[in-house]
Amino acid sequence: MEPDGSRVLMYTTRFCPFCIRAKSLLDSKGIDYEEISVDNDQAMRREMMQKSDRYTVPQIWIGEIHIGGCDELFMAERDGRLDSLLAQ
Repeated sequence: MEPDGSRVLMYTTRFCPFCIRAKSLLDSKGIDYEEISVDNDQAMRREMMQKSDRYTVPQIWIGEIHIGGCDELFMAERDGRLDSLLAQ
């Protein structure tokens, strides 16, 4: 169940524990997300780095808002901001 109008986009790598945790949180909330794997795709990794100014994964967006990585996603959940971001 994806809230109205919110598209969640996440750049990941296959074995990244932080990516797995971030996906697990979204899955537990029933949130659909688009996952872009940058494992063996240097062009997609460059795109991620250009959009985020970061080179680590995951990099997560909700709509046009760059959340950041796993720690920032969990911080938004703890602070109660994640649900409101997803509802926008």
